[in-house]
Amino acid sequence: MVILLHELGDVIREKTARATEVRTASLMDAIGRFAWVVVDDLPPKQIPSDRLQVGDKVVVYPGEQIPVDGTVLKGEAVIDEQGLTGEAMPLVKRVGESVLASTLVRSGQLYLQADRVGSQTRAALSIELLQKAPVYDTRMANYAEKVADRLIWPSLLLAGIVLVTSRDSARAAAILTLDFVTGIRVSIPTAFWGALNHTTRHGILVRSGRTLEQLAEVDTVVFDKTGTLTEGEIAIAAVRTIPGGMSETELLKLAAAAEMRLNHPVAEAIVNYAAQLDITIPPRGEWFYDLGLGVRAEIEGHQVLVGSQRFLEQQGVNWGDNSLIAQMTTTQMTQIYVACDGNFQGVIEYTDPLKPESDRLLQALQQNYGIQVHLLTGDNPQRAAFVAEQLGIPKSRVYAEAFPDEKARIVRDLHRAGRTVAFVGDGLNDSVALAYADVSISFAHGSDIARETADVVLMNNNLLDVLEAIDIARQTRNLIDQNIALVVAPNLAALGLASTVGLNPLVATAIHNGSAIAAGMNSLRPLVQHQMDNR
Repeated sequence: MVILLHELGDVIREKTARATEVRTASLMDAIGRFAWVVVDDLPPKQIPSDRLQVGDKVVVYPGEQIPVDGTVLKGEAVIDEQGLTGEAMPLVKRVGESVLASTLVRSGQLYLQADRVGSQTRAALSIELLQKAPVYDTRMANYAEKVADRLIWPSLLLAGIVLVTSRDSARAAAILTLDFVTGIRVSIPTAFWGALNHTTRHGILVRSGRTLEQLAEVDTVVFDKTGTLTEGEIAIAAVRTIPGGMSETELLKLAAAAEMRLNHPVAEAIVNYAAQLDITIPPRGEWFYDLGLGVRAEIEGHQVLVGSQRFLEQQGVNWGDNSLIAQMTTTQMTQIYVACDGNFQGVIEYTDPLKPESDRLLQALQQNYGIQVHLLTGDNPQRAAFVAEQLGIPKSRVYAEAFPDEKARIVRDLHRAGRTVAFVGDGLNDSVALAYADVSISFAHGSDIARETADVVLMNNNLLDVLEAIDIARQTRNLIDQNIALVVAPNLAALGLASTVGLNPLVATAIHNGSAIAAGMNSLRPLVQHQMDNR
């Protein structure tokens, strides 16, 4: 029976080991498999991206990934860098500016000179860092071996002393029967196995028992901002008009008409917001779009301008009372300006809004769990500070404009400072930091590489499940402590009796195996409780 229980413990322990190996994204997936190369004055030719050379002239069309780190030679385009840097807002790139491989051209067209290609691009270096990160050996620490092995030699020594002094082989046999190995080897892996099933039923995928052990010890959680604490999509926050001017509804109607069918996230957000308010959008007449600045359009006989402050200034707009302009620009929201028939009318404020559960999660982590919270983002310092202020994160724990390698360095520094660090992120730009964290957490809707790197995947895409995962991990740690007590206490008491007054080996066997069964049943208690709750 002892041998059978030992083997059973080994089988169950192996089931708690991490079975899924991390599959990193290939370089070709990160930067695109093909590129358009311009040679002399010939039409662009499509070649595999791994054949690109430094100095090549590359053209990138709307909707395509940029295949190189390079410099813009010609053209303008709206670039989406969110997947690489975490920057939520699209950026306009013009002649002389740098662009990065794996970022996306939303609109416009660029001619680039390749400065870094293939494995030298920032995206490729991020993947290389990921592949070198210590994520592969993540099987749970063998608690049973560590605890039980320490108790074997003392038991053998005590049995030998009793045999020599008492000449009673039955008493010595009872002592040898009362080892602490079986109960610990069975109950602790069973506790992990039960906990892993428990988390799965709550919509949380935990890769291994080792992850649960680390998660229970986490005292620092580092969050990516864009797409993790925020929605990752631009949304209209407010419409503000000047006193005595047109109504907010009228301003939004004209702006939506001017922005209709433009391939730009802000334009799409304005049109969608107008549709949500059931505003009828009139047809647009003659129009002109100045990439990265704004749009000029004829709407119902009016000349409407929608764009940046610089764009409206270029068009000679009458701003009216300067104090009103100053009041409107004090907000920390990003703004787009609207003018009609040459007169400034108001602004539309937009942002990447916080997820509804972000504030509740961070309050709970800091106040109820005593966990230190940090914010990491590739976004600019102003937006990072604004989000941190909303969520109550101290300025000293906010890191802005952080590229993947910088995120990994910050996570490593926290770890070296003695912190047990969990990192929460969902994009390619987060994958390196995820790999270097003690516990990495991502989402089912995250990028493939982030999801495969993560130790914990929130299948319901709900941030509050982080609290559920920590609760289950801590409950499992407490369960293990209970199991050790259930095994050690009765065996220790019986060992004392066997060493002094003597104990029948059959009684000793019953105590020994009975404590193992009790501890194993205690390990399954969370699963039983879960089933009862569901009923």
